[in-house]
Amino acid sequence: MVKHATTITFYGGVNEIGGNKILLQDRGTKIFLDFGQSFTFGSDFFTSWLCPRAINGLGDYFEFGLLPKLKGLYANEQLQFTDLLPTKKPDFRAVFLSHAHFDHVTHIQFLHPELEVHLGKGTKLFLETMEETSGFCNYGEHKYKMFRTGYKVPVDNIVIEPIHVDHSIPAAYGFIIHTSNGSLVYTGDLRMHGPRNDLTRDFLEKAVNCKPVALICEGTRMVEQEKRMNYSERQVEQISSQIISSTDKIVFVAHYSRDMDRLRSFYTVAKNNGREIVLSPKTAYLLNKLVDDKHLDLPNPLKDKNIRVYYKRKKSGKFDDKDYYVWERKFMDKMVTHEYIRKNQRKLVMDLDFYQFTELIDIKPDSGSHFVHSMSEPFSEEDIEDTIMHNWLDHFGIHFHQLHASGHLDKQQLMQLIDYINPKQIFPIHTENQHLFKKNYNNAKIIKYGKEYRL
Repeated sequence: MVKHATTITFYGGVNEIGGNKILLQDRGTKIFLDFGQSFTFGSDFFTSWLCPRAINGLGDYFEFGLLPKLKGLYANEQLQFTDLLPTKKPDFRAVFLSHAHFDHVTHIQFLHPELEVHLGKGTKLFLETMEETSGFCNYGEHKYKMFRTGYKVPVDNIVIEPIHVDHSIPAAYGFIIHTSNGSLVYTGDLRMHGPRNDLTRDFLEKAVNCKPVALICEGTRMVEQEKRMNYSERQVEQISSQIISSTDKIVFVAHYSRDMDRLRSFYTVAKNNGREIVLSPKTAYLLNKLVDDKHLDLPNPLKDKNIRVYYKRKKSGKFDDKDYYVWERKFMDKMVTHEYIRKNQRKLVMDLDFYQFTELIDIKPDSGSHFVHSMSEPFSEEDIEDTIMHNWLDHFGIHFHQLHASGHLDKQQLMQLIDYINPKQIFPIHTENQHLFKKNYNNAKIIKYGKEYRL
């Protein structure tokens, strides 16, 4: 019996962090694993206000090769100013999203509406929240189909098993894909130092048991040497508790907005130290959306007495409900303003990201206050925003603390994962250092953008 070819082609995440777009083809069926935007996407041609024109659809993207030019993949309205012809039905069956970070989901906005989008139930909640609270976020019309761990999703002759993993966002999954030429394992993004490392262990057990012919492995932290200290989630909680318990000043915290583990850590620390935690309306809205999922064990922003919601001045400056979006008004019973923060500094932990720093002018924090910078993704510590951030903190006499807890495995853990799964082939993705995979594993491929690889 002649075997059919099973191939994978990488249209993103190649020699870069994020932007994963992995095309899997088996016996005429074509599916994508993730369809995101990398952290440096288009930076050779676009910056700040110089950006692709929405009016031109995908024309500006195709001009510079920023998206794969594939027939039957994109929504027809995106193709008006390109040489790709519109199609009634897509030539691709589905895209499977591993989790809701923008570097894995953003570009689904361009896809054909008849193409199925499979995703975790929690991931769907995140996408809905982004669309509802952001004036510029629109993922487009899609045939969404939701899964949880334990599902086996058939797409023609391919069967995809989503398995939960621990990452810096809830509802993250890796995939085991059963093809006509054996099983393929895709890690998505994952870690072992978070509060739910048991989820990642579940994924590893499933992965090793399927005896995979290939492993598509993320390598965000596959580096020669880490540039900054990385903590576990437990260490972040312990050290931030030490900071808060040792001061009578306000403590500001900044973290990735969808990192619910980090939010839970800061909530717990604030509560244990007899302080209220102050959230933005957007964070409160997301929290309220997720609170019904008992798997996440999150506090209810509408009912929890330790949670306050910060409203900044808008329009009239009088904190009138008409000044705010409808979705923001839901939390006005929990509202606090800059005046409340200024008068109650010693009783508060306040969630304040970089783009809200102008609120410090109104709050007037006491000199000697603290700022805990606790991100989880690969943001540069050396770019212009870092300089500006420290200028603001120095201006107000605020002490800076870096408590980074990554959403990814480090180099040693990545190698332990590969050794344990023991795949026949390794395809490094979501990394700037493919050569380090090749240096340690003879069966690792140096993948190239748009090249088709046969399993």
